[in-house]
Amino acid sequence: MKHALHSVALALLLMAGQAIADDMPTFKVLMKDGKIIPATVEVPASTRFRLEIKNEGPGAAEFESIELKKEKVLAPGASSFLIFQPLKPGSYKFFGDFHPETAQGQIVAK
Repeated sequence: MKHALHSVALALLLMAGQAIADDMPTFKVLMKDGKIIPATVEVPASTRFRLEIKNEGPGAAEFESIELKKEKVLAPGASSFLIFQPLKPGSYKFFGDFHPETAQGQIVAK
């Protein structure tokens, strides 16, 4: 009985977490051919958000932001996401670590 209650509690927590994540603003970027599309992602300031990243290139890609202390490596064809805590208004740079000279962008919090 005790194990069943823990399972139900865990399921409820996971569903609540999913509901919160579903309400979170989501923005998408595509990594392909050494570029990040779009290069500028506008997000609401002071709001937690999710950034979905898809690698459509033939090789691995890495999304990285030193300022925001975020990075994500993606295999060819893979998709993933990062959760960002609320940002103050401003511009925050990111880049593709495997193509830093061409894969550059910014998140602009307004």
